[in-house]
Amino acid sequence: MNNENISHVIKDPVHGTMQFSTSENNWLKPFYDSPNFQRLRHIKQLGMGDFIFPGAVHTRFNHSLGCSYIAGQIAHKIGLAEEERQLVMIACLLHDMGHGPFSHAFEDLFHQKLIRHEAWTPFFLSEYRTKAFFTEYNHNNPRHNLTEEKFKLIEAMIMHKTPVKRLLADIVSSQLDADRLDYLLRDSHFCGVAYGEFDLPWMLNSMMIVNSPQGERLGLTHKGIGVVEHYLMARRLMTRNIYLHPKKLALEFFLIQLLTSLAQSVDDYAPYADIKKTRLGTFLSNANQFNQQINAATDLNQHKQQFLTQNYANYKELCDYDVSAIIKLLAQMDTQHPAAQIAQRLHYRQMPKIIRIDIADVDRIKKLLVDFKAAHSETLQDWQLALIQTPHQSYTVSDDPILITNEQEVVRPLNEMSFMIDAMGDKLEHTAFICIDKTSYTYPPLQALIKNLSEAVTP
Repeated sequence: MNNENISHVIKDPVHGTMQFSTSENNWLKPFYDSPNFQRLRHIKQLGMGDFIFPGAVHTRFNHSLGCSYIAGQIAHKIGLAEEERQLVMIACLLHDMGHGPFSHAFEDLFHQKLIRHEAWTPFFLSEYRTKAFFTEYNHNNPRHNLTEEKFKLIEAMIMHKTPVKRLLADIVSSQLDADRLDYLLRDSHFCGVAYGEFDLPWMLNSMMIVNSPQGERLGLTHKGIGVVEHYLMARRLMTRNIYLHPKKLALEFFLIQLLTSLAQSVDDYAPYADIKKTRLGTFLSNANQFNQQINAATDLNQHKQQFLTQNYANYKELCDYDVSAIIKLLAQMDTQHPAAQIAQRLHYRQMPKIIRIDIADVDRIKKLLVDFKAAHSETLQDWQLALIQTPHQSYTVSDDPILITNEQEVVRPLNEMSFMIDAMGDKLEHTAFICIDKTSYTYPPLQALIKNLSEAVTP
């Protein structure tokens, strides 16, 4: 019996029966059974999205398996060699290894997101790049051994490094990658909305290898124009209605304000002494020191690398549960400390008030808020009133566009063949709103400020 016909099956609510051949399962199993990958079971895909959409409790673990599965489907469709299929499936499986608690929200712990989840990824990958791991892996994969050179290619695809074959990199990270194809459908499903739905089977059927000045690339036949239009509109709608949902962002703002306040107090505020002993407490203390030293650092990249190296051991053990446990502990403390106050809002789901504003009024409103906070600093804490802005793009034309082969087999960028995509391409959209702590909302001077802002409130 041909081992390629013996399938390992994973039942998935999004893709149904995900079938992996015996070879594919042997390629992936040593990775997804590892402790670092299993950690992704405990990191929610959408941060605090389940506070708004209760079904959104799916994890980076689910998504990574789905992403690897789609990568395999793409590889089969465009006829990649087996060894190349192995590399892209592993890369897609491991692409989210670097995420911290509550996914992207945790990145805001650092000034200007200076340390994103991708910065931690090489540290996680390095734990697989050992002689012991390669020996055991190759024992189960005699046809396609994993070598140091191959693993460098996997890391290059994940980390957007060159040189790497562009066709393979496109499957892992591009405007048409397996990552987006999975998370749009998955997030839509678990949020209980239809915004992210598109015809994945037809998208896969339309995929092909196209020639470009950069060499072979992942593209579509002209028959796929309709589905890629649907897919990009799905991305726009998911971004505006789910990923940038104002209350989701407001709660994640509260979360970061809590962690930042805790980080600044964990060393010298007596009630938090026990928190300092936890991995999260130690990490937050070190992150606070890092943030304070950024401006004084003579070599920022070296300073950043030192922080990553020194704190990886703690970071890799952190997941949503660590943060949730601290939130529960803080919420039960009888103190007016900001961290405890914010913890109560999160633990008991005391949702903030949201006032949407027109982007044209942002500068005026920003000044009003600064002046108001300065005048009422003894009554109102900084986290209780905030302006949140979220600029975003759904599709970029100038930055590596999706390529289409027309009926004359000429390769053209998608925007030249789609009026809709040409209209939305490279357009920067904005969402802006004021986040107000609910318990402060009835404060009379704040009510007067809100009335003053009324002309800026959007319908």
